[in-house]
Amino acid sequence: MIRRPWLIYAAWTLFCALLFVALGRMEDPSRPAGRILSIEAGRRALAIARERGLRDHEVVHVARARAGEGGAEERWVVLVDRVPHTRLREAVVIELRARDGELITIRRPDGN
Repeated sequence: MIRRPWLIYAAWTLFCALLFVALGRMEDPSRPAGRILSIEAGRRALAIARERGLRDHEVVHVARARAGEGGAEERWVVLVDRVPHTRLREAVVIELRARDGELITIRRPDGN
């Protein structure tokens, strides 16, 4: 049995503090550098939709597509639908370049 458990707690706290400092500058794998985040992609897509006259639409879903998954480059695929939701009858898919959020295409969800 350990007679001085406070030594273990102090050592563990020091170890965690050292890890915190050592890993503090590392890149977060869930938010890689060089691309916009999904929230920003949704905002940009909604702004584009409103510029095109779709004022009563809202973002329904945002997904990232890697290069080769239906396109040549990494992109955000944003689904916007009219409010109240129309079960995709009046929905639009807006694809944005993941690197900078520039518009790639606007299409219907069925690909037409």
